[in-house]
Amino acid sequence: MDLEAKLEQIRERYDEINQAMADPSIYDRPQEYTELTKEHTQLKELVEDFERWREINHQIEGNAELMEMDDDPEITEMARQETQELKAELEDLEKQIKYKLIPKDPDDSKNCIVEIRSGTGGDEAAIFAGDLFDMYRRYADSQKWKLDLLSVQQGDMGGYKEIVFELSGSEVFGKMKYESGVHRVQRVPDTESQGRVHTSAATVAVLPEIEEVGEVNLDMSDIRVDTFRSSGAGGQHVNKTDSAIRLTHEPSGIVVECQQERSQHQNKDKALTMLRSKIYEIEQEKIRAERAAERKSQVSSGDRSAKIRTYNYPQGRLTDHRINLTLYNLDDIMKGDIGDVIEALRVQDNLERLNAIMN
Repeated sequence: MDLEAKLEQIRERYDEINQAMADPSIYDRPQEYTELTKEHTQLKELVEDFERWREINHQIEGNAELMEMDDDPEITEMARQETQELKAELEDLEKQIKYKLIPKDPDDSKNCIVEIRSGTGGDEAAIFAGDLFDMYRRYADSQKWKLDLLSVQQGDMGGYKEIVFELSGSEVFGKMKYESGVHRVQRVPDTESQGRVHTSAATVAVLPEIEEVGEVNLDMSDIRVDTFRSSGAGGQHVNKTDSAIRLTHEPSGIVVECQQERSQHQNKDKALTMLRSKIYEIEQEKIRAERAAERKSQVSSGDRSAKIRTYNYPQGRLTDHRINLTLYNLDDIMKGDIGDVIEALRVQDNLERLNAIMN
């Protein structure tokens, strides 16, 4: 479907909404009226852009006819210059329209929960999980985000077997969602005496934080609550009281823990948020699986079994396999400078989503 045909569809829907909102009986259906008002606001700017888009095209066509029919060189030159300006405006306008056509992910503005788990590679994998955590911590600092630890399992030789944390701030999930998947590292471990390069891996899961009860309804009778003593760093309260919380959602088998807050009540609230996020993510994975038949994008699939990125230390190279992006500034990236990687993934994701709605 070309751009004009897509915009014609939007214009028809806009006219339908105007007609529906002109019906006095709509006020007897407040929920429907609210939804129509929201959709009207979303489409209004696109319709105005479409009107300008058609107007520019008509002006360009008129100038073409004028240049073909008029023998006056001065008029012809004026028409030619105006056409150049109009074509430049049209190009910019089409870019804006295409950007507005991309469906917005309602989760992008949410905070998120990040889980990092060491995978293949034993102690080196746990150390790499710690490196990934440091990378995200520094990136969060650069974005002015707040980071709160939720659960920590230290590695035997450093790093983490598992670390779960919450990031809160502006557009957190919208940027971090591209990090879900398997991260692979290739480097010489400190314990390697013969200088051989080892390959290890860690898994990252990024979940939109679900605090609204209406988004995920939890029946507390389905949840088993266990308490235990905190085992990670956290101050004087650690190991003195059974403040840590483990929640088991029996219908799904999902288990979450939170041990970083000072009170059992705070840990339980955080754990419930984690549990809602995990259940919500399961539902979103079902939706993504359905969409996969229509669109084969892996950019933001969130598939945690997919190898998404390789960190090659001997070559100072990072490769993101989803978009064949290779960068040779690994030192800077591991210090939190991952903005260019995330932006490249976002641009590709938007392009694929735009292509999906245009086809």
